[in-house]
Formats: sequence, C-alpha cells, structure tokens
Amino acid sequence: MHDVKIKLADVKEQIEKKVNHPYLLRYIDSPVIDEDKLLLFISLLDDMEIPDSKAEKYAVTAMLIQIALDTHELVKNDETEDKGLKHRQLTVLAGVYYSGLYYKILAAFDDIKMIRAFADGIKDVNEHKISLYQKSPEAVDTLMNSVRKIESSLFEKLADAFSKAAWNDVISNLLFIKRLIMEKQQFMKDGTSVVFEALKKLTFPKVKEMSAEQRKYLILICDRYIDFSKNIVDQSLLEFPMVNELLGERIHCIFNNNQSVAKTFVEEG
Repeated sequence: MHDVKIKLADVKEQIEKKVNHPYLLRYIDSPVIDEDKLLLFISLLDDMEIPDSKAEKYAVTAMLIQIALDTHELVKNDETEDKGLKHRQLTVLAGVYYSGLYYKILAAFDDIKMIRAFADGIKDVNEHKISLYQKSPEAVDTLMNSVRKIESSLFEKLADAFSKAAWNDVISNLLFIKRLIMEKQQFMKDGTSVVFEALKKLTFPKVKEMSAEQRKYLILICDRYIDFSKNIVDQSLLEFPMVNELLGERIHCIFNNNQSVAKTFVEEG
C-alpha cells in the first residue's frame, strides 16, 4: 500500500504543476483532481507490463483528459447558476488549456495504441454527456448506462487496449456508484441534479413540481441501481483479487458513504 501511496502523491504533484496556470487561477478555482479516479488509473496501469516511468506518464495524461472533460462540464452547469460571462469564458479556456496539455504529452509518446484508446474514450464520454444533458434517453436503463459510460469510458478503453478487460466491471460499477451517490446528495440538498432531472422526465414527464412521495420514488430507483452495481463489484472482487489494499479501502469507504446518505434520508424523510 505504501508504494501505491507514493505513486499517487507523485502523479498528483505532477498534475498540479501542469494545471495550475497563474492567470486562470486568478479568476476560476483550481481544478479538482479526483483521487479515486487517479488511484484507479494507477492501479490499472500497475497491472500492465509497462515501465513505471511510462505508467506515470499515462496516468498524468489520463487525469488531464479527465480534468478537461470535467471542466467543460462545469461550463454547462454554470449556465443554470449566477455565474458571469467572463467566468464561463475562462472556464472554457481552462478546459481547452488542459486538453492541449494532454495532446502535447500524447504527441511526445508517439504511441498510436494509447492515442486511439484515449480518443475513443473521449468520444464515448462526450456522446453520452450530450444524451444526458439533452435528457434524450427513452428509458431509465439507457439513462443509467450513459451515466456509467461518462464515468468509466476512459478506463474501459485503456483496459481493453492492454487486454485488461477484467478490470472493467469493478471500475465502471464503482465509479457509477460514486456518481449516483453524489447526484443523490445534491438532489436531497438542492432539490435537483442533472441525473435526477433526466430521471424525473422519464418517470414523471407531466409533473412540474414533484410531491415528497415522488421524490422518494426517484431516490428508490437510484438506490436500486446502486445496490445492483455494489453486488457486481463485490462479486468481481471475489473473482478478481488484483485490487491493492488502498483501493480496497476506498471501495469500502464509498460503499459506507452511501449507507450514511441513506441513513440521513430516512431521518429527514
């Protein structure tokens, strides 16, 4: 576990040095580095037969892509909030800047297989984001699949490129659970979230203001998907004992976070 922690800290430091542009930081927040996704990238790359130096560069590149995708998503969220035009323009600029960083690193690699894997992952993420934000899914399963793909497509393409598809069930379902927990927390706190708005359109298409019972029903749907994915992760871990100790701890922490949210919902409901 100590070795993984050192790699995690080292890669995170490299990413922070690349993304903290002084002009952008005067106007927008420093980008958030999702340490769970970084840990998953490092764990996946550790399972591949590639030199540590190359694995670190791949992890940095993958996270720069993730940060760029997340930053572009912030622009969409800002449209519904009281944010200034300059703030949105600079957020767009930041996303472009982060995108340029990972293209620069990839070009230095001259690694066609990796470039193709990341490009395919970016394409999948963006296609499913469009579907989610336009609320175009025609069924709840389709909606939830889009959420899953948004969170895990980069990982799946990377795993497939190196014949490590055994990781996909653990990674895709774990990140799906984490995203649904976050969406549920936001829905319970603010009364809305991207995923729950799409879920509302599918479940109660003619309702403008939901009743307390209708809100509980949407949360119940969300919880069913969380429970189903949790069972898949648990089963995959029994069949796939490659998960390192630190990742195992994070998995249990994410599961426990959902139990805390569920307890809060029961107490407040």
